[in-house]
Amino acid sequence: MTNSSKRQPTWLGKTLAGAFLGLALSFIFIAFFAWYGPGGIEARDKVQFNMWMITPIWLTIFSFSYLFNSAKQAWLVLGSLTVLLYGVFFMLRNAL
Repeated sequence: MTNSSKRQPTWLGKTLAGAFLGLALSFIFIAFFAWYGPGGIEARDKVQFNMWMITPIWLTIFSFSYLFNSAKQAWLVLGSLTVLLYGVFFMLRNAL
């Protein structure tokens, strides 16, 4: 195993990326489900489900953030995914 292929122990950067960007990603995943899932935004009892699903999604993303090779890669991948999904969401909201 070469030195460049090892995972870097940049746990603080990975933790912050997972915490902040993971939360933002969990919000947008739930937003997609809330608006475009079964029954749309007006579905009964969907609000409670959406609220409770944020935490498991966030913690899953947070946990997987430690699998990135570096903190920089975690920030770039999670940040790019966040910007992309928010962009798609707002384009769809304005188009419909």
